[in-house]
Amino acid sequence: MSLMRAVSITALLAGTAVATAAAQAAQTEFTIRVDNVTKGETLKLSTGGKAPFVLAPVLWVVHTGNTNPLFAGGQAEMMKGLEQLAEEGNTDPLVKSLTGGTGVVATGAHARPEGDLLGGPLTPGKSYEFKIKAAPGQFLSLAAMFGQSNDWFYSNDRPIALFSGGKAVSGDITPQLSLWDAGTEVDEEPGLGPNQAPRQKSANSGTPEKQAVAHVSGKWTPPAIGTLLRITITPVNEAVSAK
Repeated sequence: MSLMRAVSITALLAGTAVATAAAQAAQTEFTIRVDNVTKGETLKLSTGGKAPFVLAPVLWVVHTGNTNPLFAGGQAEMMKGLEQLAEEGNTDPLVKSLTGGTGVVATGAHARPEGDLLGGPLTPGKSYEFKIKAAPGQFLSLAAMFGQSNDWFYSNDRPIALFSGGKAVSGDITPQLSLWDAGTEVDEEPGLGPNQAPRQKSANSGTPEKQAVAHVSGKWTPPAIGTLLRITITPVNEAVSAK
């Protein structure tokens, strides 16, 4: 190899290292907090009784691009783990399938309520809190099972912007999420169905179906998301090093 070529390659590698370091230095750390703002039993049942609102563990993904990488509304579940998340609150398969995917910067799930020693669903009055890192041009998508359902889950229609004009965003992002039906299991009345996670004898025990992922509509309409959940995002600092 000629000296000139070696110098050129060295310069290229050095430039790449500088660009990578600059991208790392530009990262911001955010705290995501998810609060179950309900108290006691909130869901009204056709029997005259009530049931508590419960949220399953929250999956998060930091990504690029202008679409939510978790699912596509109007299309059937892509067999990548959304079914397990929506039916059982099991985030592991979807995290695994997302890892290393096109545009995916980082992904994971949080399952331990604040103050609890062990992981579990988010019951009334409880909160999840976790941290993510992202750089300008990157977005956030979230998903979590509506616990008293067969296959409903909360997620954002569009990627949630983490920066605006280069500045890290802060505040309540709850209105950017809505309730979706994964279309993988026939619906039963929320809070009452025998094949829903809190009551079923075994996983995947409901009647299967193959419908497109769509916003929840029809016979059963749960309370508005803002009366059940509050999701906030807060920048911790503006320039942390990636680890």
